[in-house]
Amino acid sequence: MLSQTEENYLKALFHLTSETANKSETGTNELAAALNVKPATANDMLKKLKEKKLINYEKYGKVSLTAAGRRQAIEVVRKHRLWETFLYEKLQFSWDEVHEVAEQLEHIYSPKLIEQLEKFLGYPEFDPHGDVIPNAKGELKLQARKTLSQVMVGKSCKLVAVKDNSASFLQYVVKVGLGLSSKIKLISRQEFDGTTEIEVNGKKSMVSQKFADNIFVV
Repeated sequence: MLSQTEENYLKALFHLTSETANKSETGTNELAAALNVKPATANDMLKKLKEKKLINYEKYGKVSLTAAGRRQAIEVVRKHRLWETFLYEKLQFSWDEVHEVAEQLEHIYSPKLIEQLEKFLGYPEFDPHGDVIPNAKGELKLQARKTLSQVMVGKSCKLVAVKDNSASFLQYVVKVGLGLSSKIKLISRQEFDGTTEIEVNGKKSMVSQKFADNIFVV
């Protein structure tokens, strides 16, 4: 069995490569930043993961998941998103509260528990943040989506997921009046700094480039 830290590294690698970016590898510094650790610390853990044949890695070079590493990462992601869904749908946690609790629950090792949890929830396909939940076979149907910052001015779109799951960001999303499936119209965008004016349910708001980069739409 893997340690919680090892699972967190594999999950971060999955997010940085296969899922959120159109690439199969990432750098040590990028991984360290995502996990909020020093590059030297990340380097030490990467050596261990390489020894377990879970990643492809050369010191200070690019990092990628092996087939075995990807399977392990997807299983952690699957558990995390099922627990988020359970907390949100059955225990009335708000969508800005579920992530932190699911971070702890995702490390429980009990295939039967996860199998029964998924069945109890009715085999959901998406978690409360709009992210796809991998099935029991480890299959992940990625959505064709873009960020709000990639949408042209004058166009309308629908919010399907968020990139940043932090409580502070999700609370801000709610403050702007957005939730999953909210319709958004782009009114204008400043060329200087990317500040964007959007309209949601007749209400206009100004949002930053960073905000727009963290909202996934179709």
